[in-house]
Amino acid sequence: MPGVSKRNAVQHRDYGPIEDWSSHVDGYTINFTTFKADIDSTPMLKGLPDDQCSCAHWGYVLKGRVVFTLADREEIHEAGDAFYVPAGHLQRADAGTEYVQFSPADQLRIVSAAIASNMAKMRQV
Repeated sequence: MPGVSKRNAVQHRDYGPIEDWSSHVDGYTINFTTFKADIDSTPMLKGLPDDQCSCAHWGYVLKGRVVFTLADREEIHEAGDAFYVPAGHLQRADAGTEYVQFSPADQLRIVSAAIASNMAKMRQV
């Protein structure tokens, strides 16, 4: 597998409060994500099944803290923690959080399209 880093990621997107570097490798998307502000993903996931992220993720928190809300619990992951979160979750991240995340590319593509659409609608208001 080719190595992926921020330096050689195929895509770089700066959304303002979130900055992301990503590449696709063998059916997976590898993201390096930085949260410049406190983020609650709930409004960005509207329209997905149960208005939740429909993609599973594996990852590692480099800095900060991320909280995943599942049907029956909350999982808090901080710097140094590896995580797996199944489909059907919400996410909050503190400003300054950075993580690397691995996701099935086809599933993430659907989630990313919903997030982009919802963000565009929020900017119009």
